[in-house]
Amino acid sequence: VQLQASGGGLVQAGGSLRLSCAASGRTLSSNTVAWFRQAPGKEREFVAAIRWSGGITYYAGSVKGRFTISRDNAKNTVYLQMNNLKPEDTAVYYCAGGLGVITTTLRAVYGYNYWGQGTQVTVSS
Repeated sequence: VQLQASGGGLVQAGGSLRLSCAASGRTLSSNTVAWFRQAPGKEREFVAAIRWSGGITYYAGSVKGRFTISRDNAKNTVYLQMNNLKPEDTAVYYCAGGLGVITTTLRAVYGYNYWGQGTQVTVSS
């Protein structure tokens, strides 16, 4: 599976962006797809994830209530709607996918088998 992340950009604090993660090569059914982010000098951190089958979602505490992860079966694409953005949301955002991702490793980088190339999100104050 190849993942292509897009939709990043520069936005003012309080603004919104929608990221897309399009998959090719194979359907994402039975996968868990997640978004992670990495700010300069920091480790990559979990943002949100969705179980393709059933649509169960998971969020990091820092984004809950502001970000929404969703999927489009027909387009084999996962979205991350980001509202009320803050300067601390500035990072490179990566999408990741994996089969058989268990709940205890869902928030871990090592829980995923394949990654997109990342898209830059910059929030100005």
